[in-house]
Amino acid sequence: MSTTRVATATAMLTAPQPDLPIDLERYPKLSKEQAGHLRHFHNLATADDGEWPHMGAQEPAQEFLDAYRYQLATMAYASGVTHYHRMPAMRGIFKPLMRRLIHKMLRREVWGYWYLTSQSGKAVDPDLKELRKPWADPIIRENIMYSGHLLLMTGMYTMLFDDDEFEKPGSLTFHWDPMFWGMGPETFEYDIRSLQDAIIGEMRRNKWIGACCEPNVVFVACNQFPVWIGRPCGNARLAYVEQIIGMRYLDARHGTHTADDVLKEYRAALEKSNLVSNTELFKDFVAVKQNVIFAPKSYRSAAFMHAWNPEFVESGYEAHSTGFITNVDGTVELHHPVVAQKLRALMQENGIKDVSSAMIKEAREHYLATKDSVPKPPGKKEYGWPVLGYVVQWLSELGKSTELQGLLHFADENLRPTWEKGGLFYPRNDSSTDSIGRLSLMEPFTGNGAIGYARLNVADGQKKMWEQPWTRETLQTRPWVDGIDLSSGVNCLRGEWDEKSEVLIVTLSEWQGKRANVTMTARNLPGDRWAVYKRQGDVVGQKVCEGSEIVVDVSLEAGEEVDLVISRT
Repeated sequence: MSTTRVATATAMLTAPQPDLPIDLERYPKLSKEQAGHLRHFHNLATADDGEWPHMGAQEPAQEFLDAYRYQLATMAYASGVTHYHRMPAMRGIFKPLMRRLIHKMLRREVWGYWYLTSQSGKAVDPDLKELRKPWADPIIRENIMYSGHLLLMTGMYTMLFDDDEFEKPGSLTFHWDPMFWGMGPETFEYDIRSLQDAIIGEMRRNKWIGACCEPNVVFVACNQFPVWIGRPCGNARLAYVEQIIGMRYLDARHGTHTADDVLKEYRAALEKSNLVSNTELFKDFVAVKQNVIFAPKSYRSAAFMHAWNPEFVESGYEAHSTGFITNVDGTVELHHPVVAQKLRALMQENGIKDVSSAMIKEAREHYLATKDSVPKPPGKKEYGWPVLGYVVQWLSELGKSTELQGLLHFADENLRPTWEKGGLFYPRNDSSTDSIGRLSLMEPFTGNGAIGYARLNVADGQKKMWEQPWTRETLQTRPWVDGIDLSSGVNCLRGEWDEKSEVLIVTLSEWQGKRANVTMTARNLPGDRWAVYKRQGDVVGQKVCEGSEIVVDVSLEAGEEVDLVISRT
């Protein structure tokens, strides 16, 4: 394989000044905010093990909806959709980022909650007479809200990078080794196939209606991978369809049909049970032992279900969003579930379809007047449900740009967007609403991951990945960029191979306010003669090179942006 080193920008300058061979405006680049979300993911993923900056959850035992596992999974999915849809040539950036997020997911702080949860309790099984014998293995039974996310994270990684790391025996290993109690260390070894088998076994035991999220409880929303507003579950419960998508990626890699087989059983179970509807709210949950279905308390939507059931999800948008998302005189707002339910009631009472500002004011006053009257058990706090995060994920998948941009604008104006080490996030605020009843909650699931996911995703993002996952053949022939990752001191705003025009486009920006030097290698180029263009400011340099690998040195001044185009001559 021939390798040609391209000289630095200064040596590349030619006279007369050349023009870039393509119009870069045809290739969208990341916004400052989108690049900031990716860098925040990197900052959290590369924190020292045992440190979880800005990730502290409302429930100290990692049992609630903003636990580490949901934050990590959402950051991984956001990274995956960005790589697939926006910068498919930048494997060198996204592979180490996603690998590091998987590493964090395997930490005991993330899954160790299961030892206590496995014993069950009155909250999930009211007929329980004594606690069950506990087990630490977080995969083998019931815990779909961890195992399902892990399957999609590793399945997406395997698909995007044609990497068999997690197909090797023991590649997903869990070490249970508390320091001062127990009968000695335990190790639970899995790989992506045995992980999948364990999940399918759980589905089968429950007659395909879904996997248990906690002992004895199958939450309907959990088994859709939908986005769910309200209580008692949320993104934690999105893991069943998520794991079906993970199966789909393995199927595409190996020519199998596991996802199709599981979906066949699951569809039949849903139709028989009447648990979901595109005209009314989904049912809440099923108590397995008692065989009791609980009525809905709030609204659900379906972001990840859209991957494999788009017609159902799209047809239900209006019925599911009514009262929760409003657009009055161009102001888009998302409402607290109690406010939303009041709005739905007012609309029904008055026989109208549109919400007015007066109705919103009345619904908020109703919430403020009654919110403290709901009795709570002694010592219990009111948890903040990740309403905003679930909804913006859903809107991004459905391509509801007006509503999505309206809610992102609201977040930017009211929810304290914060920049740290080049990364963008929204810091925690535990107050559900402000003094006039507007949504003000910001928990770490939404602030660290979900808003970033929504900004980085595209319309039909999960659907397109489901329908056209990358194959080995695709990745073996596509050019890609190596040598630059998020520790390199630059952000990447473009990274795309245009097969039709036979050009590789990369745009880099310096974000720290100081000079940066990077070296990137364009690998797997077809043919052996290339023109390399480098645009810095108004200056364009050009050099003709030979080789299927081209190495380019780039020096960026503080705050500078550089465009690189490698074009077939």
